[in-house]
Amino acid sequence: MKVLVLNCGSSTLKFQLVETDAASERAATDRSLARGVVDGIGANAVLKLDVSARGEKPVREGVDAKDVRAAVERSLALVCRGDLGLASEPGEIEAVGHRVVHGGERFRESVLIDDGVVEGIEACFDMAPLHNPANLRGYRAAREILPGVPHVAVFDTSFHQRMPREAFFYGLPYVLYERYGIRRYGFHGTSHRYVSRRLAQILGRPADDPSLRLVTLHLGNGCSGAAIRGGTSIDTSMGFSPLEGLLMGTRSGDVDPAALLHVVTREELSPAEANALLNKHSGLLGLSGRSGDMRHLLEAEAEGDDRARLAIEVFTYRVKKCVAAYFGVLGGIDGLAFAGGIGENAPSIRARSLEGLEALGIRLDEERNDAARGAEREISPEGARCRVFAIPTNEELLIARDTCRIVSGRKPD
Repeated sequence: MKVLVLNCGSSTLKFQLVETDAASERAATDRSLARGVVDGIGANAVLKLDVSARGEKPVREGVDAKDVRAAVERSLALVCRGDLGLASEPGEIEAVGHRVVHGGERFRESVLIDDGVVEGIEACFDMAPLHNPANLRGYRAAREILPGVPHVAVFDTSFHQRMPREAFFYGLPYVLYERYGIRRYGFHGTSHRYVSRRLAQILGRPADDPSLRLVTLHLGNGCSGAAIRGGTSIDTSMGFSPLEGLLMGTRSGDVDPAALLHVVTREELSPAEANALLNKHSGLLGLSGRSGDMRHLLEAEAEGDDRARLAIEVFTYRVKKCVAAYFGVLGGIDGLAFAGGIGENAPSIRARSLEGLEALGIRLDEERNDAARGAEREISPEGARCRVFAIPTNEELLIARDTCRIVSGRKPD
């Protein structure tokens, strides 16, 4: 089955064409035929298409994409170019999978989109005002262009919807949960689900083995950790929004609410300004004063920049605390995986994040760790009690698999 995967943001559309039968993750029959992105929707948009999997040169072109529909149309036209050998016509695309950030408590798994599902996505607009409306615009545009094709929603939050209540409640009046759904939801669910299943497969264990204890770390511009037992997320670091938890590129992560209230009062910030402070001007960028990009900070640290070093130290310290906490939550860790741009490509960050956890059975092999950059590799020594890996995430493939299974009448993993 050829599945078009769409991830629509406010001014960006990411797309990938995947061929899968989703019969078995062990069968290795999945193929990514092409992936691309349209940046700058609304003005001066640029489309980039990577077809290197077929030995073709990448495509880069300016496009007239005044809105999401135009971006989807142009992307589809390029994917369906017969000379690229992908899909010779839109009719060859048998299903469309859509990434949706927030599904609230209603959506515990991926679903075929109908009017009721659309209403459910709209009901979460207040909790994901930057993401859900954009995700829904992508769906509506694709639905108009491909009206006879089934469309499936795959939610970032659904993987974490089986967390026990002691893990997702805040210490706030219960009535706020009843009125407004104030609780921890967790995000990056598609990445944590993909990586944890791949990790279980590498370890030779069924993903749903109730004795299997895994920790996955998605470290990129956004960062989160997840504690997974028997294939189920039982805790995760992000909360009501993607702001909670680990230090990130421009997000603060955990902060004492009283500190924020103090700053808001002293600086006379509006809610919008406070939101921008926490989400756009904090994290690695805020601490270093120069960049939210870990690559730049590592270079600056090597040149003697103490603020860059501080940002990196806070970042790795918080990852270390997350892993240690999940050891306690799980009662031990059988496997740990790093994913995301930083997790997959920064050996020194992996090493610094796990340094000092040897008493928990978590160790790295220096040579293996240094060699693991952008590829799937074990980075723990032979015989380690907890096996550690770098595993490149593939959220689009997971979305395609879910879409294929649902359209085929099979339940998603």
